[in-house]
Parts: sequence; structure tokens; C-alpha cells
Amino acid sequence: MSDDKKVEAPKPAPPPGPPPPKNPGMVTMTVDGREIVVKPGTNLIEAAKAAGSEIPYYCYHPRLSVAANCRMCLVEASNSPKLVPACQHGIGEGLVVKTNTDKVKAQQKSVMEFLLLNHPVDCSICDQAGECKLQDYYMRYDFKPSRLDGPKILRNKRKVLGDLVVIDQERCVLCTRCVRFMEEVVQEPQLGVFGRGSHEVVDVAPHFGKLDSNYSGNIVDLCPVGALLNRDFRFRARAWFLSAAPSVCTGCSRGCSINVDFMGQDTYRFRPRENEAINKSWMCDQGRLSYKLLNQKRMQQSLVGRGAEAKETHFADAVKLLGQKLKGAQVTVAIAPTFSNEDLMAALAFVRDGLAVKAVYVTGRPQGQADKLLVTADKNPNRKGLEWIARGFGVELKPFAELTAALDKGAVKTLLALGADVPEDQEVFVKRLSGVETFAAIATNENAVTAAAHVVIGASAHVEDEGTFTQEAGITQRVRRAYPPKGDSHPLWKCAASLAKELGLELKAASSREVFKSLSGAVPELKDYAWDKHAPINQTRPGISTMAAGSDGRPPGWREQGVPNLRGLTLPSGT
Repeated sequence: MSDDKKVEAPKPAPPPGPPPPKNPGMVTMTVDGREIVVKPGTNLIEAAKAAGSEIPYYCYHPRLSVAANCRMCLVEASNSPKLVPACQHGIGEGLVVKTNTDKVKAQQKSVMEFLLLNHPVDCSICDQAGECKLQDYYMRYDFKPSRLDGPKILRNKRKVLGDLVVIDQERCVLCTRCVRFMEEVVQEPQLGVFGRGSHEVVDVAPHFGKLDSNYSGNIVDLCPVGALLNRDFRFRARAWFLSAAPSVCTGCSRGCSINVDFMGQDTYRFRPRENEAINKSWMCDQGRLSYKLLNQKRMQQSLVGRGAEAKETHFADAVKLLGQKLKGAQVTVAIAPTFSNEDLMAALAFVRDGLAVKAVYVTGRPQGQADKLLVTADKNPNRKGLEWIARGFGVELKPFAELTAALDKGAVKTLLALGADVPEDQEVFVKRLSGVETFAAIATNENAVTAAAHVVIGASAHVEDEGTFTQEAGITQRVRRAYPPKGDSHPLWKCAASLAKELGLELKAASSREVFKSLSGAVPELKDYAWDKHAPINQTRPGISTMAAGSDGRPPGWREQGVPNLRGLTLPSGT
């Protein structure tokens, strides 16, 4: 036996592993020649924005699952031999992405031509005109005539999906945003894609019959083209005639961030505004339609006298008359948590110091139903703010039941209602007022309660003034004014300051800003709030914008340019 041992060949060295990350805990990559550092898991479309590159898309939405079916976002990536959808392709250390090469541009033109092949030429009558990605992307990425020789494929032009939504199936590009939203966000999978090939359409699933959801209006916001339309807004205004002001929805205590779209002194629609802490990108249909309260049955003029005997009067005369009635009287005060913090602070300061009232009764809207997404049972937008302010001012809040008990006993002779909403049937409440000698109300809208008042002063709505609201979780939001108060109405803080002056009390209140600066120091939860710093921006860049804005990143056109010329109305200084 040989003593020679078999010599084993050396094992090959393992392949080198990936290089260590350039920025530990982050991903370093290159987009269009610019190196960027982003968080792991960031979508490639969002990552490209950090490099100043806009990748066009239809089906992608940052709050929905990735479908990658529109193919508009195809780009070149260093780890793939062919074009990849940016919405679906993962990012990685050292990845090189190109979004503006000839190959990418040719693909974008091809996708646009394909999408427009059977799309109807409806721009002149389409409600989406002016805020449509199909229009803007055509001008930017395609801009050539159709090569289709035969007739276009025809589909249903006006199919009613539900009470608020109608679909034009000819305009649909099958991005499936609406389908994914109903299934993933609302968890009510009522929509689907039916048919095959050129005959595919979005429709309501047969076993549902119709789209029946309190969040159906969001799919109109999500639709990047003019396929899904809001039946309430349809054919009422062109997008480029509307201006927008950032505000909050006052339909319930959730306080969803919204944009108020208006023209002149008429509000046309509410749209959700991005707010990760409150409503993300959505809002309910009840809140969406609550804009009508800003236009209908408004108290634009002060009234003196009850029912048929009521006569219009000027604000100053109504304040003088009411001041005379309140002077020396034992006044019972009821307040509704529907006003802004500035209104409530000025009102409670007047009540405490001018009327020597240490306790007020809380009225407001009656309780409703809550849901699992956004809607709360409390339909009053600023109850939390009222609680904070009353506690800071040393004013006791009493429940509405105690007020009705006092009215039924005839213990109330002079009643001042700040807000005309009551949490019971209005006619029942009016009957309780039979023993009241003087009943005055400061209200934004006409109702049975204001009709029973001896003096009514018109109050402006929240979109007609600057201010803040505190929603049920304690988040305070600034709102901007859309347009000046209607008629001879005035903000509640101004009404309170004017009444205080009639009673010999100087209340420092020349603007809502001054009210907040002078009175918020007494409220621990509000004293450190930076009123000016938290004002939402009232202007955005015009033109194509693929950023995830209020609802879906549709280009806002020229709507966001602030308060327009209001048909000859004189705008106060500082507008």
C-alpha cells in the first residue's frame, strides 16, 4: 500500500457577495444619472420623485395594491434586459434606472396610442376636462393623430352605478383603481371587471344590483380619466373655472381634511385632501354632499320678529337691539360645537365676562351612526375644541337634557342660542320655547328654531373665514377662507365682539387670528399651537402632477390659485 496520500484540489472561492450598502439602513440608487437615497421598500415611482423625475402612470396609487396593468410607467432598469413597470419593480442597492431614454419614450407613445385607440373624443363635453391625465399625457407623451381607420368600439355611455356615481364605459382605461379601492379600503367588493379582450368593462357585480356604499364618491376622485363621474357635480362647472381652498369637513367629529372647490360665492364640491393622521386620502359621501349647507337656506340677513312678522334688518341694528335685551337680564346660553375654535373662544369670553354666565348648555346636531372607516357617531365637528376652551375659560358645560328640563319648568326667560342645531326634533324643541320671553339665535342656516326666535343674527360658515377646528382625536387643523361671508352675515367671533361692545366690554377681536392670539393662552391645549405655521398651502404648481395629492394626484390645473375676483365684490385687506 502506497504511503502517498491523495491530494485534494482546493475548493473554488465563493462568489463575492453584494457590496455593503453605501448608506446603512437605506437604499442608494441612481435615477436618470442622479444618485438618491431612499428608504427600503419605497415604490420606484415615489423614489424617482426624489431625483426630480416624473414617471407617468394610470393604475398606480400609493394607497392601493399594485396592478401594473396600464403599462404607462415602463422604465429601463439595470437588473432587467427589458422595460419594467416602475410601480411593480423593486428598488435595490446600486440599481440604475432610466426614465427618459428613446426606448422608454417610444413605449410611452405606444401605450398612449393604444389607450386612445377606442377612446371617444368627448373632451369638449367631459366633466374631467381640465383635470384629466389622459389629456395631459397625450399632450406630453403622444401628441399625434390616431391611425385607426375603422369605427371605434362602442360601449355604454351613461350607466348608473349608484346614487352618486355614473360610468361612461367608453372612456374607461381599465386601470382598476375603483375595483381595488372598493375591495381593499372600504372592504365592500361591489365592482369588478367583466368581459374579455376589447369588450372588458368595469361594472357592478350582478349580485349587488347597484353601487351602494357611503364611500362611492372616492372612486370618482380616483378615476384618472372621465369614466367615473359624480352625478351631483356632473355638468355643473368646468374645473378651470373653480378655485380651491383647504378646509375641513364639518359633517362629523372626524374632521376630514378637504379642498373646497368654489366659484364666486358658491361652493360646488368637496374633495378629500391628503392627511395621513385623519382621513388619509378619502372622505365619506355624507360629508362630500354636506357642501350644500353652504349654499342653501343660509341666514344672510339678520331678522327681528317671529315667523311671518320677521323683518330683515342690518347687522348693527340687530346687535344693538339684542344688546338692549340682554343688558341686565338673567341670560341662559346654549352653544353648539359646530363653530371654529376662534368663534367659541370669543363667544365664551363674551358669555363669561359680558353676561356673567358661568355655565352654558351644549346643543348641536343629534348623534348618528358610525362606521368602521371614517364616519363617527358625533356629528358635531368641534366638540373637543369646545371642551378644551370651556375648561380653560372656567365655564361649565351642561348637557342638553338639563336645558330641556329647565325650559319645561318655565325657568328660562331669556335664551341666547349660539347655533340653531339641537339634538332633538326641532319642532319639539320649539314647543319647549313657549315660556321664553326673549329668544335670540346666532345661526348660519334657517330652520324651525331660527323661525321661533325674536332676534336672529346671521353667522358666516366656516369656509368664509380663517380658523381652526379640533377633531375627536384632539388634532387641531387650520382652515383657509374660500370667499367672503355671504350677504350681511358675520363670523360668530365678530358677533360676540359686537355684542360685548354693546354691553360695555372691550373684546379684542379684529380678526380670527387676533382672537386666537389674544385668547388661546387660557387654553392649555391650544396655547402652543402655531396658528400661522399650520396654515395649509393654498397654491400648488400648475400643469401635470403625478404626485399623490388630495385624492389621486390628478393635475389640479389652475384651480389652486387662491381667491379669484369675486364678480365685483370688494375683498378685505389681507386676502
